[in-house]
Amino acid sequence: MALIYRTAGESHGPALFAIMEGLPAGLELVPADIDIDLARRQLGYGRGGRMKIETDRVSVKSGLRHGRTIGSPLTLEIPNLDFPNWAEDRMAVWEPGAPVEPITLPRPGHADLAGMIKYEGQDLRPILERASARETAARVAAGGVAKALLRRYGTEIRSHVVRIGAVHVPYGQDLHLEDFAGVDASPVRCLDTDASAAMRDVIQTAGKNHDTLGGVFEVLAFGVMPGLGSHVSGDARLDGRIGQAFLGIQAIKGVEIGAGFQLGELPGSQAHDEIFWDPEQGYHRHTNRSGGLEGGMTHGAPIVVRAAMKPISTLSRPLASVDVATKEPRAAFKERSDICAVPAAAVIGEAMLALVLAQALLEKFGGDAIGQLDDSVARYLATVRD
Repeated sequence: MALIYRTAGESHGPALFAIMEGLPAGLELVPADIDIDLARRQLGYGRGGRMKIETDRVSVKSGLRHGRTIGSPLTLEIPNLDFPNWAEDRMAVWEPGAPVEPITLPRPGHADLAGMIKYEGQDLRPILERASARETAARVAAGGVAKALLRRYGTEIRSHVVRIGAVHVPYGQDLHLEDFAGVDASPVRCLDTDASAAMRDVIQTAGKNHDTLGGVFEVLAFGVMPGLGSHVSGDARLDGRIGQAFLGIQAIKGVEIGAGFQLGELPGSQAHDEIFWDPEQGYHRHTNRSGGLEGGMTHGAPIVVRAAMKPISTLSRPLASVDVATKEPRAAFKERSDICAVPAAAVIGEAMLALVLAQALLEKFGGDAIGQLDDSVARYLATVRD
C-alpha cells in the first residue's frame, strides 16, 4: 500500500489533524518524534504573537498502540489553544448567536481574493483560515512520523537558512550531518554566525518599517540509499515530486535541486558529477551538483533542495486593495502575523522532504509489517554493496 497523508483543520478552528495511511505495522514512535519538530516550527526571530499563544503538542487519536503503529490509519491531532477565543462567534462550528461582520478586504499576495471568487464567498474568513500557514503544523507532525521511518534505514534530514532579504551566505557548500549540531541555537537557523546577526538586524528593521521579509532555506537528506524514485514516467521522478511538495508550502515561489539554476550557466563538462568506484566506497562522486538525484532517482549522495519564500502577505501597514462588497479602494485586511517566517519554513521543508522520501521508500519495498520492510531493505542494500 502506498503511503498517503491528508491534513484538516483551520487556523483558528478547534484543532489541526493529519491522517497517514499505509504505514507498516510495528514502527516504533515516541512523542518526541513529532513534538520536537512542532516546537522547532514555532521558533525563529520575526515570528508573531500567535506563537506566544500556542504550544503545539501532538495527540494520537488512532493507529498507535503501546508506541507502535498497528497498520491502520494514524490520526494526529494538534489542538488550537486560541480556539476558545473564537468559538462563539468568528469560528463557531454551528450558527453563532449574533451576526459576524464579514471581512471583505483581500490582501495582495494572499489566497483571499482568488479563493472568494472560486468559492463564491462574500467573506474571506473561510479562505484565510485554511490558506493560513498554521496548517503546516499538521504537515510537520506527519513529517515527524516519516522521519522516524527513514531514520530506521539511516536517513537524517536537516535544514538551514541561507538568505533573509538581502543578507545571504554562499549556497552549495559541502555540508555534513555534524555541521548542523547547533543550527537551532541560531534565532534565524543560519549556520554562519555573522550572517545570523545580520539577518536578525534586517528582520528588526523590517518590523520597525511595518514590512515583512522572505528568504531562502536549504534542506538536506543524508544517508539516502540509491534507487528511490523512477525514470519511467514524469510523475514517478523524485525531482518533480519534491518540487511539488515544496511548492505546496504556503508562500514558496521557487525550488531548485542541487546546483539548480546555476546549471543553466555551465557547460556539460562542469555541470555533471563524475562517477568513481573503489572497494571501500563503491560508486561515489566528488561533487554533488545534481543534488543527489539523476533521472528522477536517488544515487546515494545527499539530497539538496533549496526553496525561496516570498515575504508574508499580511502587513501591519496594509497595501492597497478593493472592498469586494462596495468595489471601493481600501487598505487590505490586517490580522496578527509574522514579520519573517523563513526559519520555520525550513522546518516545514524538512517534513515535506521526509514525506516524499518515505513514500518512495514504501513504494519500492512495500511490507505490511516493519519486519517485512526491514528484510526487503536489507536484501536490496546487500545487492547495492555487491
